[in-house]
Amino acid sequence: MCVSEVGTYVFRIGQDAMQAQRVYGWLSETYWSPRIRRDVLEKAFANSLVAGAFLADSGEQVAVVRAVTDWATFAWLCDVYVVEEHRGRGLASRLISLLEDHPDLQTLRRWTLATRDAQPVYEKLGYQRAEEGRFMMKRLADSNWQEPN
Repeated sequence: MCVSEVGTYVFRIGQDAMQAQRVYGWLSETYWSPRIRRDVLEKAFANSLVAGAFLADSGEQVAVVRAVTDWATFAWLCDVYVVEEHRGRGLASRLISLLEDHPDLQTLRRWTLATRDAQPVYEKLGYQRAEEGRFMMKRLADSNWQEPN
């Protein structure tokens, strides 16, 4: 589904628009999902709301964002990635806004995310740092989702 075109970019929401091989290549090299197995990534995307930015002239995908949601009260923003040469142009912010404005997500109480180093980017979009000690997590073995060394 084509959502909008802004300058040299087209923004789309939905699984069918994503260029899976490109997205896999990016995300399997990130700090948050190094060596993620392709089947695990495909399942994650199939069960999420996703959006991407594409070059208007070639159709090449240059950014992606994913939201894990129950479609009623909660969404977790993750896998925000912009190809290096397209960073600094507001693509991530535009994609996040597309997901936040999705008509099926207007009853949410909370959006969350985790980032190692991009807090200022998300603060500009209204995200606040979580109260210290409030959120918890349980880490499972990396072998559950990673390619073997």
